[in-house]
Amino acid sequence: MSAVAAETRLARAALTRVVEPGDELAGRWLRVLGPVGLMRLFRDGGSPPSAVTEERLDGYRARAVGLDPAADLSAAESLGGRFVCPGDHEWPAQLDDLGAARPVGLWVRGRPSLRLWALRSVAVVGARACTDYGAHVATALGAGLAERGWVVVSGAAYGVDGAAHRGALAACGATVAVLACGVDAAYPRGHTELLRRIAEQGLLVAELPPGGHPTRSRFLQRNRVIAALTRGTVVVEAAYRSGSLVTARRAQRLGRLSAGVPGPVTSGQSAGVHELLRGEAAVVTDADEVVELVGGMGELAPGRNGPVVPRDLLDPLSARVLEGLPADGSADMGQIAREAGTGSGEAMAKLYELLSLGFVERIGERWCLTRPASTSAGARRGGP
Repeated sequence: MSAVAAETRLARAALTRVVEPGDELAGRWLRVLGPVGLMRLFRDGGSPPSAVTEERLDGYRARAVGLDPAADLSAAESLGGRFVCPGDHEWPAQLDDLGAARPVGLWVRGRPSLRLWALRSVAVVGARACTDYGAHVATALGAGLAERGWVVVSGAAYGVDGAAHRGALAACGATVAVLACGVDAAYPRGHTELLRRIAEQGLLVAELPPGGHPTRSRFLQRNRVIAALTRGTVVVEAAYRSGSLVTARRAQRLGRLSAGVPGPVTSGQSAGVHELLRGEAAVVTDADEVVELVGGMGELAPGRNGPVVPRDLLDPLSARVLEGLPADGSADMGQIAREAGTGSGEAMAKLYELLSLGFVERIGERWCLTRPASTSAGARRGGP
């Protein structure tokens, strides 16, 4: 890993049981005292670096009693995991952008390097109670990003998160699940098999030590790690109060990309995304557009145009002559030339070109648009 001292690693591992994720007060103290000094403060007493209520200090000290960080490190190792902390070669430096809210360390389960994977990663998040449309889009985004060599990061929750992970796995790609519990826990229970597959093929990441359980606040704090770890966050379906919007807005404040996939304006599950899109977020509809926003120079989405119809290929004068013919009935050469704004000679030449291309028909001295075959046949049969 690195030259991080064993004592420092043990202290940081212990702090993951004492300090709640995102605790900025403890984060500021950690910068002043260091991990060993902060644990000493909690265990042995003393004056904290800044003012704090006795109740809060007592809460830290109660949690610091009887800890065995060496046992936690061994438990993680038995799962094929490890504890990554600042100073390790595997530590993703972009997490330092969180300042005092930076994680004390991360418990990681899986073989790949978290630092290397995070360098080319995108978060795909959204509603737990997503619609079939949301699940389809998230799966397609996960697979499309993975096929383009991007790591898909999400929170392993039901709905959009799970769909994004499954899409990446189905494409034999890379995916990272950032958890609000320990890396040894199967939460939610319904994703036990999904989490097992992610641990085998990708990475499970958590701030909480083995055995840690999720709470509402831990889910919200987990979102800041997703936002900071990745190059950008894409939201697929989110109601007004969705935690996914917290992730996207945190990404914006950190200078990361924030994007959303629009949905039906009548869907409450897309209302939050649409509100996000009215602000700083970009509209995306597929993996190519996401990569264009977060990727390097030259990683452009393919151009998109409507279907090309034969008259699109006409030169400008031919198009004007064609438009000079009436939609119904026929016209003589003089009428067509006037409508096209050209001389009779040029109009005549273009009409014969259009005749050879099948756009027009000649009826004596008059010209008309070619009728569809079904209409002509109907007219010959005496039909309407």
